[in-house]
Amino acid sequence: MSTTFSKLGVPQWVSEALERQGITEPFQIQKITIKEGLDGDDICGRAPTGSGKTLAFGIPLVVRTKAAKPRKPQSLILAPTRELAEQICKELRAFSGKRIVSVVYGGVSYGPQRKALAKGVDILVACPGRLEDLIEQRELTLEDVKQVVIDEADRMADMGFMPAVKRILDQTSKERQTILFSATLDHDVAKLKKHYQQNPVTREIGEKTPDIKNADHTYAIAKKAEKPKLVAKAVNSSWPAIIFCRTRHGADRLVKQLKRLGIESEPIHGGKSQHQRKRALKNFSTGKVQALVATDVAARGIHVDGVTLVVHYDPPEDHKAYIHRSGRTARAGSQGVVLSIIQPEQKKSAKKLQKRLGINESIREINPDHLPDIQSQMQEKPRNQDKQANKSRTTSKPKGKKPANRNSKGSAKKRPQNKTHKSRKTNSPTQKRKSNKNNHQTSQQNRAKKSSSGNRKGQPNRKARRAHLQLPT
Repeated sequence: MSTTFSKLGVPQWVSEALERQGITEPFQIQKITIKEGLDGDDICGRAPTGSGKTLAFGIPLVVRTKAAKPRKPQSLILAPTRELAEQICKELRAFSGKRIVSVVYGGVSYGPQRKALAKGVDILVACPGRLEDLIEQRELTLEDVKQVVIDEADRMADMGFMPAVKRILDQTSKERQTILFSATLDHDVAKLKKHYQQNPVTREIGEKTPDIKNADHTYAIAKKAEKPKLVAKAVNSSWPAIIFCRTRHGADRLVKQLKRLGIESEPIHGGKSQHQRKRALKNFSTGKVQALVATDVAARGIHVDGVTLVVHYDPPEDHKAYIHRSGRTARAGSQGVVLSIIQPEQKKSAKKLQKRLGINESIREINPDHLPDIQSQMQEKPRNQDKQANKSRTTSKPKGKKPANRNSKGSAKKRPQNKTHKSRKTNSPTQKRKSNKNNHQTSQQNRAKKSSSGNRKGQPNRKARRAHLQLPT
């Protein structure tokens, strides 16, 4: 019997508001924290971005927050970035009822933020820098704050915000409830927990630090205009894939570009609602789309078994981001490919990142038209290892579901007339798209050779094999 929000003690009016958005069943982190949050306990949670943390802390805040006086918010949520702050505010407003939720961050005019605070804000979402500016300008005080949430505390520390976070916490009520969420709970985060929480309930989900040693790391130099074509070729030959972009706009644009190249993908980033992200992940995990195009806001929150390819379309912010991105593949002992697309002017910084990560791989210039098919380069693993990996994949798949459109009928009709293609059905759900006809003529012969041998006829890409992307010398 499945868990519902009502069973966790969530009031009916909140559950109904969530249901209107299509949110009926709580995520794992919500199941293990909401009840304690509603009880007023301090919570220290380790959970990745995208795992449902916003509702995990947002529901208790909305329920427990009282009406605020002008310039004296009752609850405070601290976020490291403008994007995340906006996302949190948007999600809370969707079920906050009579509670007023507002957001403050830098880079925009003070006027609207001052006006909102003067009217009265019950729940304030804030970036530390702008919040301290407004406090200094006497636009608000934190003395009435009874609930505080620090989201992505590890990122706060990485960005140098921890001193500001401590100064802010010191200004809130001593009887406050303090909820802390982070991808890691060591170093500065551990100190924050020790000094600012009272007997916190600790809850952890997901892996602590992804292991990327099993992945094959490949670096390709490509001009900006060539990048979408290179990605399309790579994804078509090895999917399911996750592609990481730096911005929301960049992710949305790449999805459109890939569609024109015959690749079905979906964006997942801070601009998408929980319902939209959940739907995208479902379509991805069931094989309805070949790739997810994600920003770093979602990088730590994507946990789907069977990912064979990770693409760094835009360079990661630092070595930590590279690890968390790349950790989406080569999991549970399986193999995978991590492809970094480097523009010529980024080669020097890519070398520095390699040194920091302990990776020693050549960075080569490449023509997307000459990129070999990843699947045609796959090498058989030892029999016992292959059996073990296949067992892991089998147990992780949703029961009763098969990858959609992996063996689409009539795919040969849209390809050049070649009898060898009749012996092998491709794995792409976009085989019927005319655009694929031109994009993949080069790799068709290689794939036909594989099928004629009888080893991989109609075999889905989710089979556990060693993926190795070999670039031409």
